[in-house]
Amino acid sequence: MLHSVTQWLDATAAKYPDKIALVDEHRSYTFAQFRQMALSIAGRIIRDFPDRKMPIVVYMEKSANMLVTYLGIAYSGNYYSPIATDMPDSRVEKILETLQPKALICDEADMDHCAPDGELHFSGKRYAFQEITKDTGVEDEVLAVSSQVIASDLLYVLFTSGSTGTPKGVGIAHHNVINYIDWVAETFGITEKDAFGNQAPFYFDNSVFDIYSCVRNGSTLYIIPGTLFMQPVKLLQYLVDNHITTIFWVPSALMMVSKLRALNDVDLSGTIKRVLFAGEVMPSRHLNIWRKALPEDVVYANLYGPTESDVCTAYIVDREFSDDEAIPIGKAIPNMEIILLGEDDKPVKGEENGELCIRGSIISVGYYNNPEKTAEAFVQNPLNTAYKEVIYRTGDIVHYNDRGEIVYVCRKDFQIKHLGHRIELGEIETAVSSLAGVDNCCCTYDEKKSRIVLFIESKDESMDQKSVNAQVAGMVPDYMVPGKVIRLDQFPYNLNGKIDRIKLRSMFIK
Repeated sequence: MLHSVTQWLDATAAKYPDKIALVDEHRSYTFAQFRQMALSIAGRIIRDFPDRKMPIVVYMEKSANMLVTYLGIAYSGNYYSPIATDMPDSRVEKILETLQPKALICDEADMDHCAPDGELHFSGKRYAFQEITKDTGVEDEVLAVSSQVIASDLLYVLFTSGSTGTPKGVGIAHHNVINYIDWVAETFGITEKDAFGNQAPFYFDNSVFDIYSCVRNGSTLYIIPGTLFMQPVKLLQYLVDNHITTIFWVPSALMMVSKLRALNDVDLSGTIKRVLFAGEVMPSRHLNIWRKALPEDVVYANLYGPTESDVCTAYIVDREFSDDEAIPIGKAIPNMEIILLGEDDKPVKGEENGELCIRGSIISVGYYNNPEKTAEAFVQNPLNTAYKEVIYRTGDIVHYNDRGEIVYVCRKDFQIKHLGHRIELGEIETAVSSLAGVDNCCCTYDEKKSRIVLFIESKDESMDQKSVNAQVAGMVPDYMVPGKVIRLDQFPYNLNGKIDRIKLRSMFIK
């Protein structure tokens, strides 16, 4: 019985020791090297901190070294929490305050930065990656400790701010990831012959798909240089040159490729087998551009799940969609149940909108050191009064379509009351995203002026309020037509590659 993700690395390194596991701009590691360095890290931690189950901060730039560190911490029986080197200091301070970590691992060049008198002001034990990966002869000692890990022990804590801007640490256990990645491998047929092109930052839950699919199956993980996501032709050529078969990107990254017509310049046929996306809504118009450019046998899938559950529903695209149709988020994956609750905490009927709630083997243990927020979101199932059964309230409004598939509508806090009507802003975004000339869009509500504000990303100066509203008027009711349209050449995006809605709103709505 599998109890730790490190057992995957043990098996994979034994089966494919000389196969390339990780590749970044500066280095590549075989699975044997990956495992040996991870064991070295674990050995040092175990000697300094014999008690297990504590958070260890990983403060590094995105790299293969970061992933080696993750598995080293896992081998030691502790759990990792990443902090990106480009995160704002105020956010870093809040994360450290929540975690209260005793240890931190960084690159040698950042040791002074992380010191008590440095900019990070970290007072715990600091390790330089380049130094703690040199130890040898620690395997027996480490495996004796890692064998004590049980599946419900934490593997990592990722911090998400959601719509509030305040970081919340989401705790995910080994069994959460094991269930998730087993499903990924079985559903998409992942093998050692696959190569993944990673886009997601390693502090973003989308990256779990890439990291642990490769560890489990012996696939190679290519960490795509971030600069290429602003150079779509070179980005696609990178996929071809490295024979990458699978990409799991946020829609904004896929849309950057399609809106700049890069798919016309690079032939991906014979290379890409799977195009998967999650994290935000994928407009059908952009998905259709990808589907037209790639061979018919390429698999497309919309995976849905908050950080609190990695992925809990999936839709493998099996039919054509018009540009103004919403792509479903599908149905619950195995070992997960979806419950749609109305405002009265009763199940919704038919195609009515309701809040998506989940229970099952992949939901988080809750928010780290935050019992109040945990109690708000991880609650007793109101449909079961007989025994304790926790569900997670996602805050997402969805409904079933006539095929029994779940369709995402909007965030609960994006649901507004305007002119006496209850409006889901996501419905307006779905309509606007289908318009030619609109690269991306975001809808919000100006409470002070009681008007719907639509932001569009477009370099077409003719896409003004009059033009946009004239086209939208035939797609949504009159009361949903935006009261203000703001065109921007480029949206602000956050570190995860999603639209930075908080910044966008603060720029224009005071």
